[in-house]
Amino acid sequence: LNSAKVGAGVSVFVHLKTHNHEDLWLARFAESITGFDEVMECYRMAGEWDYLLRVATKDIESFDRFYKKLITEIDGLTDVTSSFAMEEIKFSTCLPLHNI
Repeated sequence: LNSAKVGAGVSVFVHLKTHNHEDLWLARFAESITGFDEVMECYRMAGEWDYLLRVATKDIESFDRFYKKLITEIDGLTDVTSSFAMEEIKFSTCLPLHNI
């Protein structure tokens, strides 16, 4: 599927931080983030950032609408940083099975 042809050609990697790590907040966050159609992938991370999202949108204006919705609908975020992909060099959904 060509993401640009279906109106989702802009890939953005969004790093999120929070100071809230209580079970209730984590459950609400997971429920909220799965409701965003633009979020293709979401990972809870070890290290400097708490979460990493891969977001697909039509253009920067669409991402800006997503961003505003994200920061208003999810309480407790203390930092949000976004990086726009300039070029997709490799994308695969195939798992490396050669060692099985």
